[in-house]
Amino acid sequence: MGRPSRPLLSREIIARAALQTVDEDGPGGLTMRALADRLGVKAASLYNHVAGKDELLDALAELVNEEIDLTPLDHEDWRTGLTAYARGYRAVFLRHPNTIALLARRRVEAGRQLLTYDTLLAALTRAGLTPADAAEAAAALDYLVLGSALETFSAGFTRDAAHYRPQYPALATALEASTTRGPDLDDRGFELALRLLLNGLRPAA
Repeated sequence: MGRPSRPLLSREIIARAALQTVDEDGPGGLTMRALADRLGVKAASLYNHVAGKDELLDALAELVNEEIDLTPLDHEDWRTGLTAYARGYRAVFLRHPNTIALLARRRVEAGRQLLTYDTLLAALTRAGLTPADAAEAAAALDYLVLGSALETFSAGFTRDAAHYRPQYPALATALEASTTRGPDLDDRGFELALRLLLNGLRPAA
């Protein structure tokens, strides 16, 4: 008689299950017990691969950051490269918005996270920014990308614009005018903020 089959576990398998859990159930749904149930194992089995919740979040950060395409940062035109990088960075967190609450205020320890920041800062300094200015630009880009992935401006206004007009006429006018440009106000807002950020950077000659 063969040995009873056991689900195979690894750090990556556990991280992928954690990401699926957070995507489906939100950040509060990620517990070691819930993760074990998803994988069909006992919670104790997870500790053979991750020491605890902290290490699990590092593995989750590694997995999410692997989805961010760094190749645009090699582009010969720094504005073109940064624009493509920022759009790709945002797209990743639009796919996984529930991870922001878990990762945004944590220490940066995952190797892929560190590589991402190192590659970005190298691109900014190649573009002519001082190291101090590059650090500030990278921080500003983080705020813009993660904030825009976490918040939706347009979804906050669920009523017809005319409903707001009696008490909030400027809001009603702006919402009505925005619809003439299409439904993607959140995307347009991000693109405007990105342009303003890049225009504000002053690389040395």
